[in-house]
Amino acid sequence: MDLLYKSTRNAEHTVTASEAILKGLAEDGGLFMPVSIPKLDVPLQELKKMTYQETAYAVMKLFLTDFTEEELKSCIAKAYDAKFDTEEIAPLAKVGGTYFLELFHGATIAFKDMALSILPHLLTTSAKKNHVKNEIVILTATSGDTGKAALAGFADVEGTRIIVFYPKNGVSKVQELQMVTQKGDNTAVVAIHGNFDCAQSGVKAIFENKELAKEMDAAGFQFSSANSINIGRLVPQIVYYVYAYAKLLQNEEIAEGEAINVVVPTGNFGNILAAFFAKHMGIPIAKLICASNENKVLFDFFQTGVYDKNREFILTNSPSMDILISSNLERLIYLIAGQDAQKNRELMQALKSQGVYELTEEMKENLGDFAAGYATEVEVKETIASIYKETGYIMDTHTAVAAKVYLAYQKESKDATKTVIASTASPYKFARSVMTSIDEKYNALGEFELIDELEKLSCVKIPNAIEEIRDAKIRHTRECDADKMEETVKEILGV
Repeated sequence: MDLLYKSTRNAEHTVTASEAILKGLAEDGGLFMPVSIPKLDVPLQELKKMTYQETAYAVMKLFLTDFTEEELKSCIAKAYDAKFDTEEIAPLAKVGGTYFLELFHGATIAFKDMALSILPHLLTTSAKKNHVKNEIVILTATSGDTGKAALAGFADVEGTRIIVFYPKNGVSKVQELQMVTQKGDNTAVVAIHGNFDCAQSGVKAIFENKELAKEMDAAGFQFSSANSINIGRLVPQIVYYVYAYAKLLQNEEIAEGEAINVVVPTGNFGNILAAFFAKHMGIPIAKLICASNENKVLFDFFQTGVYDKNREFILTNSPSMDILISSNLERLIYLIAGQDAQKNRELMQALKSQGVYELTEEMKENLGDFAAGYATEVEVKETIASIYKETGYIMDTHTAVAAKVYLAYQKESKDATKTVIASTASPYKFARSVMTSIDEKYNALGEFELIDELEKLSCVKIPNAIEEIRDAKIRHTRECDADKMEETVKEILGV
């Protein structure tokens, strides 16, 4: 039986997995969701013997049911190969009594590689399956990491173009350099004058513009998304939570069936939603702990049941989490509303028109799987410094948000459940913030001097992703105002 997908805003119409991947966003502005979350059909005892690639197939075949075994295994093999600097793809590091799931061993040293290494292959396979003749234009808004990972994934992929929008002055120096030096004849990078939410809203508006879609079709183009609104991004993220549990089992860190907690530094809500899916597939996860930085819209939501984006936008040292509209939360809202597309649509309309919505009491009761916390800038710095001092382990700013929130949760709840923290980026990606947290003296150094010092301190080799931007040529210098994104896309495509 094929698993079909519905929009979170319209229960009537269903599409196949490959159609959902191709479209990215539903025509009504909703996000695609499977009509049900499938259960794992492999026993945990079998899972613990599997490689990352085998685990990926075991999970993804249940969601992408219109892909043949050959097609899906080919996509997986092309994605999880020598681009990753560890054979395990997502190794677990035990630090103190906690397990850090290192999701940053791919080509761009951030967790986005875990899904964006495979998305281009899923997308081009989907295009062939659906006899698409148009060139696919990937439109992506990034708060720092998705952009580079998507650019690297789609660079020179036949039949595709990719345009990435990022907030000027809203990403780290390394993140910006990674994007603006990107090679590939089909790549374009645009700095917008505005924050990430402006970029994300602009991309969504382009997707929802029916007239523009017709114009693009006439010119031989069609839009798709590499953001986590695309179900082809979300499904591969489920894999590493299943894999992490299996590895804990294999290493005899837990007993079979023993529940674990998972802590995720959260911006757009896709990464923690993937853990929620893993739980509903049958992985024993007790609490999903949502960690926010000072843009704590999600923390406030879990405390009150009110989502309110009407607040000051704060630029922090964990920029990939500087988000006030968490797009993937819509998928959770749809689920806790009992897959009531109309109720979800009403709430999303309230968010669009007033910037705020409130859950019903019944919906609030369905949030029991989640806990939440947030970390201030000062607490992030202190956490990086203290964990380094105590253990020698160096983490990036986003992982430090999660570590701080977990320590506070543990202290308050006295919950002794074994815990996995999603470590979402290499410290090399945020070298200045990381090194100055350890010692202010490093502030006097230049960007690449800092990176060299970090190598000495961490005894971890500088990743290729950093080495290749040291002297790389700047290739993308385009900028635009947030309200000129559509015009900019047309200009890039020559429409």
